[in-house]
Amino acid sequence: MSRSSDWGIPAGLIALSVIPIAAGSVRLMQLAGGAVTEENARFFDSPLPAIAHITTVTLFSLLGALQFAPRIRNAYPAWHRWSGRLVVPSGLTAALTGLWLAHFYYLPPTDGTALYLMRLIVGVWMTYALCRGYLAIRARDVETHRNWMLRGYAIGMGAGTQVITNLPVILTVGPPDTALRAVLMGAGWAINAAVAELIIFRRGRPAVLALA
Repeated sequence: MSRSSDWGIPAGLIALSVIPIAAGSVRLMQLAGGAVTEENARFFDSPLPAIAHITTVTLFSLLGALQFAPRIRNAYPAWHRWSGRLVVPSGLTAALTGLWLAHFYYLPPTDGTALYLMRLIVGVWMTYALCRGYLAIRARDVETHRNWMLRGYAIGMGAGTQVITNLPVILTVGPPDTALRAVLMGAGWAINAAVAELIIFRRGRPAVLALA
């Protein structure tokens, strides 16, 4: 495998994270500066879960991307293990705070019940996948660990893909209504989940979707 192809996947994943991380950084600056608007007022009502979510999603996205670089994983296995000890708790914190935000923050006008339910489903799924990945590596089952961590990371990266699914609509017809926004957001998670399952399948082991 060439050096360029070895770094292609993590570089692409980091690029996919750029806009969501930038948006999160802007949100943190607003919280720090007290810049309250109608759109972000709900974050000021209970800022700590939002701050925890943004910081841990950022850590999960960037460190998680580097887990997909075989050159690092093979040459520096100790780094891979120690960074993994940050990836799992940061991912779990991101998922759990995401569930908290979805359930306890009031819905903005652009959202609706369908998107709320999808956020609950993907938050629970991400939590479950990361827990399965952690338990698998504790049992020395590397292949199962890789599969479940990939599933968890794919869902966690949904915000990056949602930029791709939403942006063409916003640029051509304007902001989507509640129903279309739910479809576009759901498509981001669905695309990532499908890609993860395809990768798992192509590794030579059928995707295991059962919860048992």
